[in-house]
Amino acid sequence: MCAKTNDQLLLESVHHFAIICSDYQRSKTFYTQLLGFSVIRETYRADRDSYKLDLKINENTQIELFSFPNAPKRPSYPEAQGLRHLAFATRNLDENVKYLRGQNVVVEDVRLDELTGKRFTFFADPDGLPLELYEQ
Repeated sequence: MCAKTNDQLLLESVHHFAIICSDYQRSKTFYTQLLGFSVIRETYRADRDSYKLDLKINENTQIELFSFPNAPKRPSYPEAQGLRHLAFATRNLDENVKYLRGQNVVVEDVRLDELTGKRFTFFADPDGLPLELYEQ
């Protein structure tokens, strides 16, 4: 349970990540069919000409996928200030890499985190958002 003590805010976990995509249907397919996240709810907001798709990662974490007309691109390379990437934990890195490559997703070579001894790799969503697979 989260509680505030001694003027410190104690947080339990990440609730959601929000992503703005350029092509809603393409990103919806990527996150639901390719990555396998289930749809919690899908809402079209006519006043904004915008979709909001809530996706379930696990019991505690979600992705909010938004579409907005004419949203500006966010630079990723060279690395810009701000959120660097979104990392997903996996128990079988090799099988996930094999699966993604079989779906024609470009996946970087697996690397070793020198600080933790864990293996990881990167791939990108349809808009080039860097996504990481991190082996547990």
